[in-house]
Amino acid sequence: MNEELRQNADGCYGQAEQRAKDYFHSLSQKLTQKDYVPGLIHDIQTWKQDHLHHSLLNRFTRGKSNANSRGYYHYIQWLDYIGKLDQYLDRSISYIFMRDLGKDLNFPDTQHRIQNAVNGLKDYLKQADHQSELFSMAGLYRWAQKEGVESSLFWLIDKLKTVSKQIPKEMDAEEAKRKLIKLIAGVIMHQIEELGNQVSAEERARKLDIAIRLGYSYGLTYPFIDDLLDANILSDQEEERYSDIIRTTLVSGSVPDLGEWKGENKDLMQFVHAELREAFTYIKKHQRLETRTSFFEQAYVFFHSQEVDRDKDLSYAHYSNEELYIPVIIKSSSSRLIVRSVISAPEDEGFDRRTFYYGIYNQLADDFADMFDDMKEGRVTPYTYFLKYHDQRKDLINPFELYWTVIFNLIHNVYDSDPKTCEVILNRAINGLKRFKERMGVQMYNELMNLFTANISKLNKFVQKMVRKAEDVDFFDKLLRDHILTGLKNERIERQEFLDTIENVREQINELLSIAKTNSVMSEPISEAANYSLEGGGKRLRPIITWVMGVHEYGLEKTAIAPLLKSLEYMHNASLIFDDLPSQDDAAIRRGRRTLHEVYNTAIAELTGLFLTQKAVEEQTTLDAFDAKTVLSLIQYSSRITAEMCKGQAMDLGSKGKPLTLEQLNMMSYYKTGMAFEAALIMPAILAHVEEDEMNALKTFAYHAGIAFQIKDDLLDVEGNLIILGKPVGQDEENQNTTFVSILGREGARKAMWEHYCFASDALERIPKNTAFMKHLLDYLINRDH
Repeated sequence: MNEELRQNADGCYGQAEQRAKDYFHSLSQKLTQKDYVPGLIHDIQTWKQDHLHHSLLNRFTRGKSNANSRGYYHYIQWLDYIGKLDQYLDRSISYIFMRDLGKDLNFPDTQHRIQNAVNGLKDYLKQADHQSELFSMAGLYRWAQKEGVESSLFWLIDKLKTVSKQIPKEMDAEEAKRKLIKLIAGVIMHQIEELGNQVSAEERARKLDIAIRLGYSYGLTYPFIDDLLDANILSDQEEERYSDIIRTTLVSGSVPDLGEWKGENKDLMQFVHAELREAFTYIKKHQRLETRTSFFEQAYVFFHSQEVDRDKDLSYAHYSNEELYIPVIIKSSSSRLIVRSVISAPEDEGFDRRTFYYGIYNQLADDFADMFDDMKEGRVTPYTYFLKYHDQRKDLINPFELYWTVIFNLIHNVYDSDPKTCEVILNRAINGLKRFKERMGVQMYNELMNLFTANISKLNKFVQKMVRKAEDVDFFDKLLRDHILTGLKNERIERQEFLDTIENVREQINELLSIAKTNSVMSEPISEAANYSLEGGGKRLRPIITWVMGVHEYGLEKTAIAPLLKSLEYMHNASLIFDDLPSQDDAAIRRGRRTLHEVYNTAIAELTGLFLTQKAVEEQTTLDAFDAKTVLSLIQYSSRITAEMCKGQAMDLGSKGKPLTLEQLNMMSYYKTGMAFEAALIMPAILAHVEEDEMNALKTFAYHAGIAFQIKDDLLDVEGNLIILGKPVGQDEENQNTTFVSILGREGARKAMWEHYCFASDALERIPKNTAFMKHLLDYLINRDH
């Protein structure tokens, strides 16, 4: 590494370090003299007037609703009902403007922007349905569509999907993804704030497109630098080499080659290096020359401060207070300062000053909440170190006392005693203690408070009274954080359950499908050919859907609906046999094997298709657990659907080599694919005597899910892999077939697919059943690679 560059980088860190030392000494002096205590007591006494309620209504409503991740909808509705939603959102948005955007809440322009944000969020939350996710993929796509950044969203979805697969199991995958999402949102927020309201829609879309990609590029450093180096996954030698690569990159502005990586984590590090190199290159490309230096300096200062902290050993009993707190001040401020340099925002002395002084407040609050997790992992933070050595080291600064010192300094010296700022910061502090007390339990909480507040008992008396009795101190971002974490964990569990269900049910269905040969003195190839077709594998999606809906949602017996499952798969295989015939698609490969007419001949294939069609009807007639009228209704429905699907195939054949309109292609996709999904949903519903409204919602879901499925097939035909797909790619273009890709292009096809995804998601909200399986099915349909 160039020595001059290293010296410049170290010089930047030295300046940051000196600034942090000056700040720390100022705080230490206030803490020692305890001159902040009377001021904070006065602040709390003033603040409590709006947070201690004694009316009959509040006694009745206290505890009626909780701000938890599962009941967010009801909590929001409850706040609106009792007239506190505006206040709740105002303090929440104000806090985000202060913490993430570095704004002064006393500025009229900031107040105006906060009010606009509150109104917009309030409208969104009040319109949300109780069954819908707070921020669903459908909702996210609708936002991207409104802003004209759908392409950026597609790119981001692909990136997040890839990264999720690479996060080592030793790391907290949900927390890593949450941090990444938070960083992306933070960069977007900064960009929106910089844009203002006067920019054109085209320029806004262009800037947001860049911000999404910059947010991902910057946010990627958290799981793949911070978390990876903290997770004890890499060996000491690997950590040292990886840190050298990062340091060299930030000092020189160029990513060095990875070279040959020795160790157990070779594959992981090759992926991480490639992804971070791409991210770094993108950030560098979009840096203005006048802000590029600032970006590299801030990034180096941030990384080096983390390295200094990371190298500490909790077993070492002689760290000075400066050694404990200076890196914390530096990293907590520089992490937020980087964001503005990432988007090449102009320098803002007010933002810089507020962010620098604010950082340690947020870090101390986080370290307090995480102290026992940090202690378990052996991490050195002001709290873990104080817990371990406070009896041996009387010189150690109490981090909880410093926390309140920082709060006083922010309120009165940084934000000039602004009442709104005081209100928000005290709300946040009390809320943090309430959440910690609830999580740790009263006994543990009281023991910790006795330790941490021994020297500030007078202040603590007021604080603990607020922790016990104060109301209206919760925040939307905490609700959102809990919701996202719970959602990610539930999504992982539900996705695994979905995959397990598919695999288990598929195995059960496969055991049902084999057709016994008839006793005959002559060779009988039809049953043999039918079994060849049925043994070819396949996703078995349609009978799986029927099994899940019938058994899980409608309570039907597995054995009772077994004939229906066989019927659906027989019908589906028959359609594939006909589809592959020389007179139709003339396909040579299906599911990675030779098609039936290639193995036997065209006549046998045609007869086998007819044979399976009739076997499907025969199976339906054996649904003995249901009354005859219900079974007859099912057979009538099945026959009509089969006839319609034949029309759809005829439409497909008639369209070969001919241009189609999008409307015609949608109709054909519905007939060919959507109807099969519909049958898988409606047939068990018929057996369960489901209400008409639910039937209609199921049909709507099937219509849009079927078209989305077909669009994905068209995309896979131009983007897929022969080995994974089990059939050649590029067939549609070779055969001059009209597809969604040929009409709309790849990007337009993706947009159409997500549009149908949104409509299908909307339909699920009208179904009064547990739709987790259906949601994951929909996700599977558009995210599959085969």
